[in-house]
Amino acid sequence: MPKITQAIKSEMKSAMKAGDKKRLGVIRLILAAIKQREVDERIELDDEQVIVVLDKMLKQRRESIRQYRDAGRDDLAEVEEAEIIVIQEFLPESLTDTEIDSIIEAAISDAGASSIRDMGKVMAILKPKMQGRADMSHVSAKIKQNLAD
Repeated sequence: MPKITQAIKSEMKSAMKAGDKKRLGVIRLILAAIKQREVDERIELDDEQVIVVLDKMLKQRRESIRQYRDAGRDDLAEVEEAEIIVIQEFLPESLTDTEIDSIIEAAISDAGASSIRDMGKVMAILKPKMQGRADMSHVSAKIKQNLAD
């Protein structure tokens, strides 16, 4: 069993013992998403694939927060923000802006990118390195900015 999945299951037991229903609910959502992907693809996910699932969950919640805020539903946005905090606990440590910038610069030179049309090449290099460690929409905006110069 992958280390991240073991950690998630261990935290689920801790949340059950502590009676933390909100945290337990989020952890169960995470495990359900992992199990759903395993059943759909008939595989056992490794740590990298679990990170992809967690990253997708974060992206969904960020989008929901934006929509809730636009609709004036701060109460629902706060629930999503609390879920993000729990999900992020199981992801690798986030990259700093300086680290992101240096990795982007290296990827641009590795890909030989010179214009915005080369963005796909750069993203192909960056995605495996940054998945779960950085908000890829933020990374994408930085790449566009670098290639536009």
